Amino acid sequence: MTLAPRRLLSRLRDLRARAAAPLPELVRLVAAELVSEVCSIYVQRPGDILELAATEGLNPSAVGTTRLRVGEGIVGLCAATAAVMNLPDAQNHPAFAYRPETGEDPFASLIAVPVRRSGRTLGVLVVQNRQPRHFNDQEVDDLETVAMLLAELLPAIGAAEGTTEGLGATVPRVFAGISLMTGIAIGPVVLHATRRTGIKLLADDPDAELVRLHEAAERMQRGLDTLIADVSPSGRSAEASASREVLEAYRLVAADAGWLRRVGDVIRGGLTAEAAVQRVAGEMHDRMRRIPDAYLRERLADMEDLANRLLTTLTGDEPRGEIPPGAILLARRLGPAELLDWHAAGIAGVAVEEASPAGHAAILARALDIPAVGATRGMLDTAEPGDIAVIDGDEGQLVLRPDTDVRNAYSRALEAKGQRYARWASLIGKPAVTADGTGLKLMLNVGLSMELPQLDRTGADGIGLFRTEIAMMARGAIADVAEQAAIYARALDEAGERPVLFRTLDLGADKMLPGTVVEEENPAMGWRSLRVGLDRPALLRRQLRALLLAAGGRPLSVMFPMVATVGEFRIAKNLLQAEAKRVRPTPERLTIGTMLEIPALMWQLPELLKEADFISVGSNDLMQFMFAADRGTPSLYERYDLLSQPMLDLLDQLVSAAQSAGVPVSLCGEAASRPIEAMTLAALGITSLSMPASGILPVKALLAEVDLSAFRPVLSAIRRGGMSAGSLRDPIVSWAREHGLPV
Repeated sequence: MTLAPRRLLSRLRDLRARAAAPLPELVRLVAAELVSEVCSIYVQRPGDILELAATEGLNPSAVGTTRLRVGEGIVGLCAATAAVMNLPDAQNHPAFAYRPETGEDPFASLIAVPVRRSGRTLGVLVVQNRQPRHFNDQEVDDLETVAMLLAELLPAIGAAEGTTEGLGATVPRVFAGISLMTGIAIGPVVLHATRRTGIKLLADDPDAELVRLHEAAERMQRGLDTLIADVSPSGRSAEASASREVLEAYRLVAADAGWLRRVGDVIRGGLTAEAAVQRVAGEMHDRMRRIPDAYLRERLADMEDLANRLLTTLTGDEPRGEIPPGAILLARRLGPAELLDWHAAGIAGVAVEEASPAGHAAILARALDIPAVGATRGMLDTAEPGDIAVIDGDEGQLVLRPDTDVRNAYSRALEAKGQRYARWASLIGKPAVTADGTGLKLMLNVGLSMELPQLDRTGADGIGLFRTEIAMMARGAIADVAEQAAIYARALDEAGERPVLFRTLDLGADKMLPGTVVEEENPAMGWRSLRVGLDRPALLRRQLRALLLAAGGRPLSVMFPMVATVGEFRIAKNLLQAEAKRVRPTPERLTIGTMLEIPALMWQLPELLKEADFISVGSNDLMQFMFAADRGTPSLYERYDLLSQPMLDLLDQLVSAAQSAGVPVSLCGEAASRPIEAMTLAALGITSLSMPASGILPVKALLAEVDLSAFRPVLSAIRRGGMSAGSLRDPIVSWAREHGLPV
């Protein structure tokens, strides 16, 4: 069957001009154009109810009477999943829900299309026929265009945008999520609104719209080129610069002609350039949100960011209004360039419903030092612009409309934190030394060039963990040898005489590049990190060659992640030593170490300590493998503790063996940035700690007041008496408080 989409759109435009919400006429028109016996519109009402609002072909008395819950029946399933249901024999589908009052018994085939706006379902458009048939792609495309028009009409007749909780605007709410960047921010809410109202849907001249599209795309690309050109290769302050790696990846996506071709096809179907961009953005959203790979799903925010920028270029209007000072941004998703824009506008914190620590926005939030939380689902259903909100990045939560006592408590905490940082400023540049004279090295965890200025800001002793995969993830691909060498050389240049420990690519699990999706039941324990490098030795050799070139004769330290056996470490070490013979000049000193993240290495320590120049404990992965607890599972966050008998026993055993062998041990991870953990680790003999920049000064301040010689026997007694305890944290904290330590 051939249709006339231009004619359908033209008639819909005329129909819309005659009435505000012409649903009965609209269903008659669509049924006639599709030569179908039935066309119906279900509208979402408060409480996740779908109500039959108009029909051509079913019993008219069912209008306003027939209701389905979201998720009930084929129509409810369409609304719940936002997926088109194209069924030749609907009544034999397992989800079919029979409603006798509609009189739909004679109709076999059914297609249900979700009506959505800004990612929220407003209703469902349904077409049915007596004869079993599968609607073709052109018919589906036409119905999706009709659904797009319906999305503009349904709010006028009271359609609800998804579930509403009916809560008053003054009720406090706490949304638990995950920390993307530590810190506290308090301020008025601003909502990340990319939806534009009043956009013309139907084109008068499709050819002219195509010209507008391509001109706008070129202007947008030039703007991105300018943005990237403003980023100094050597890195500027985090507050004034963007991550070149992230923006380069973003620009590559923007330059991809594939999505623009799809926009052009939709314009040829009769929509304006603006409407076509919105339509294609919606299609990409629906496809990408079903992708199981977390990293690829994160790219959805980048694509929506680009679509919004293209719309801004087309319309000349910026949907963001005036931003109050110290505002808290709430967003469903957030792209990297958008975050930079909002940061420049003066936001103090950000909460993103769909975000992970590996996403571009999270990477930039950490580099820009913006308190941020993610996975705070449901907040956008409740928040209103101007509401007061608290971003608690330390605990990973958003507090919306806090009552006076809670708000005052956070205000006092923020003020106290500011005062502490003012006092701690005097520690910058001074060595980390305990009260009894034990010296420590406090190092930084970094992954992007824009984080390198934090070396001087914090007075860190060096870089204890350079995450080489972060720049690759930001680019969306593995850089070639020369590009990698430039990244690594920049880190060595910024560090100067301070040490830099480079970790080879730690890809896999929650850090996948596009095109490398691996189907695994347990990705954290699957094909990742060094296992990838050993199975793809050319990939590993290229990175090792880049590291050697970047050193340019300077000392070089390299460590391998996810080592499970001494044999694996030996193979990787041999690869590095072989590459070192081919690169000139050779490093002044080449030290080769391993991450200790897999407990199996503890039963191979004698052989490992003969092979490794140093060991770096990866506390995050070691904890999850030690306790079989996925660190990405919120319900398990606080169930297992580094300050527990098993973990302290393991670390004590490691330090004892390493000291006997003369092999230095360090620890990197979030645990190192917490003062109580740092004090305990120092008492065990781990005196080199690598952490996020926010932890350097607090840890240095507490350690300066600790007498380790007095604490060590106390810790030993606590460990002897705590064999049955899940955590030894409480007695350790009690001792610290008794001695007036700033915990």
